[in-house]
This record gives sequence, structure tokens and C-alpha cells, in this order.
Amino acid sequence: MGIMSKILGGGGSHSTEDYVELNLDDFDTARADAGMQVRLAEISEQRDAMAIKDAVYDGDLVIADITRLSPSDSVVDRVLEDLRQVAREVDGDVIVKNDDQIIVTPTGVTIGREKL
Repeated sequence: MGIMSKILGGGGSHSTEDYVELNLDDFDTARADAGMQVRLAEISEQRDAMAIKDAVYDGDLVIADITRLSPSDSVVDRVLEDLRQVAREVDGDVIVKNDDQIIVTPTGVTIGREKL
């Protein structure tokens, strides 16, 4: 029995009466009340860091793609220093992953440095 069959309560077929229509407005409200969100960003220049900083100050975790920048580009160093400062200010964390992503966390969220 597959995982979906277990979730849905067994094999067998289902009719449309077995499903509930969802109101997407309820999800937006629940999402707003959920607290931290994982946000995705792209950094291609220094000013892109501002939206990331705002998101982290608001309590969100941000995964930023830096593939548009060369690892030797001084913009990477300046952006990374800005984001490290934000992480220190909010008691969060920051890490560069594989030279193509920066992950910045909000208050109280740390990034494990060991792989699972």
C-alpha cells in the first residue's frame, strides 16, 4: 500500500464526495498567522540585499541564489557582510552553501553545519 493510500485511508476508489473544497483565503490567513516563512531571493547586485534584510527582520528565513554573481565579485563580500550583520542583530544565523546560495535565518534559528 502506497503512502497516499495510507493517508487517504486505504486503497479503493474515491468519489468527489470524499473531497472537501478548500477556500484559498483560509490558507492566506493561516499563512499570515504561521509566523516564520521560508522566502526565496536572487541577488544580482548590492541593493537586492535590502529586501532580504527586511524579511529577516520580519522573522523569515531567506534562501538567496547568488549564481548571477562571480565568487570573486566584491558585491558578494559586501552583501555577505550586510547579511552577517543582520543575523547578529536578530540573533539568527547565516551560511554560504556551495558558493551559489546564502541562507539567512531569523531570531533563534541556527543552521547545522554537519550534513545529515
